[in-house]
Amino acid sequence: MDWTRQIDSYCERLDASYWAEPVNAVTNLAFIVAALIMWRRSGGDRIAQLLCVVLFAIGVGSYLFHTHAQTWAAIADVTPILFYILIYIYAINRVGWGLSLWPALGLTALFFPYAWLTVPLFQLVPGIGSSAGYAPVALLILIYALLLRRRAPELARGLAIGAGILIVSITFRSLDLPLCPQIPLGTHFMWHLLNGLMLGWMIEVYLRATLGKARAGG
Repeated sequence: MDWTRQIDSYCERLDASYWAEPVNAVTNLAFIVAALIMWRRSGGDRIAQLLCVVLFAIGVGSYLFHTHAQTWAAIADVTPILFYILIYIYAINRVGWGLSLWPALGLTALFFPYAWLTVPLFQLVPGIGSSAGYAPVALLILIYALLLRRRAPELARGLAIGAGILIVSITFRSLDLPLCPQIPLGTHFMWHLLNGLMLGWMIEVYLRATLGKARAGG
């Protein structure tokens, strides 16, 4: 693998310089700000705090990718996102379904075959491009929201809102290159802004669910 291979995947990038994507780079602050806000709201919940740390890492990794734009930076970009997804699925398996450690982990592990099956299907959708790798996440959130609507209606509603934000975010990500002639800046920066909002909101949804569960138990 060529770790320093240059990657040019976004409308804003016109050359290989460090600041070729200033807006895409700076808008990663959305992840950092969301992580810091939710850390203060975490109330000492360890899973929420772990999600905040990973959310912070998402911002750093994405910044590195949109400045260095090399293979190693792309890995630094996507790896924290995968960790966030897995931790969040585990968290909802615990608080939403009330599963113990190992069943929650086992159900979380099913994300890998789920992604393996669904990503190729989304790749068939015209115009979605590389966002096909993220579309299954929005679908999975909607599936969880649907299945939890009776057991935990507030949690389900929060998940559905998060999925809605993610769908809009994926739309902006997918439109970046097709709209490049009309919008030279591109639309990828909206992916950052909306995802920062969405990922912070998802932590809030989890915290509200844990609080509700604690009150019910009390």
